Amino acid sequence: MERALSVEEKIRRAEEIYARRQEGSQRRTTTVSINKKENKKDIKLLKKMIIQIVVSLSIYLVIYIIQNNNYIFSEDFIKKINEILSYDVNFQEMYLNIKQGVEQNIEKLKINNTNNIDGAIGGAEENIIGDSNEIENKINENVIENNIETTQNQIISETNNQEQVQEPKELTEEEKEIEKIKATTTFIKPIEGIITSKYGQREPTTSTVPKNHTGTDIAANLGTKIKAATDGEVVLASEEGDYGKHLKIQIGDISIIYAHCNNLYVKQGDKITQGQEIAEVGSTGNSTGPHLHFEIRISEKTIDPQKILEL
Repeated sequence: MERALSVEEKIRRAEEIYARRQEGSQRRTTTVSINKKENKKDIKLLKKMIIQIVVSLSIYLVIYIIQNNNYIFSEDFIKKINEILSYDVNFQEMYLNIKQGVEQNIEKLKINNTNNIDGAIGGAEENIIGDSNEIENKINENVIENNIETTQNQIISETNNQEQVQEPKELTEEEKEIEKIKATTTFIKPIEGIITSKYGQREPTTSTVPKNHTGTDIAANLGTKIKAATDGEVVLASEEGDYGKHLKIQIGDISIIYAHCNNLYVKQGDKITQGQEIAEVGSTGNSTGPHLHFEIRISEKTIDPQKILEL
């Protein structure tokens, strides 16, 4: 039989039971708290993993849809998704790599800008030097040109002075007469044609043609109208002699002969105006073919008509 417990023992046992119960309740509370912390950690890891998966999947989907929208949900597509899910994306590392790349590009841009500035400064200096040299060359050229021009002007001035100092050249008698005719009378061409025999000495093929030619022969078709080369008065209209049918028109001390004509339109004593039709080209008198013998005289001395006007 159990012995009867005293009041003191009962109190001591009651205290021990209470202490054990208190200790057991504390242990259970601690265990539960530990389990909650571990559950929270697991939830955070799961969320992180899900976020990484979603981000990776979204990036890949966007890129892949752009490149090949017909290849979605195929076996290769699923394999690639599995490969992405098989490894963890380190966003911090990606951020550091991007940052490093940006910094390198900035450094390169700084270096390039520095080189460009140096190059531009160097080019500007070269251009300035080149422009300076060009300006100097132009100045030298202008100085040389001015010196040459001054020298030329001096030479011309000295030449003119020498010419002024020299006595004027004396004209021959023929030159004086030609100048007098030009100064007092104007001429036009009597006909258009080819010059077949000039004024002066010649070597004729026919014995009847004189060697000393006193005028200029102008060949033209038979019947071509002859115009008066000057104003004047008909002092002779004749059909006699070697000249055949011919006219002599006087203006002052100058007279003009129109010889070997086919027909004469004017008569002796008529007043003639320049350009008036006075005769026709013919081959009368001592002639070898139709032409006009055009002769100019001053004080009955013959002058080369080609020195008076262009025929």
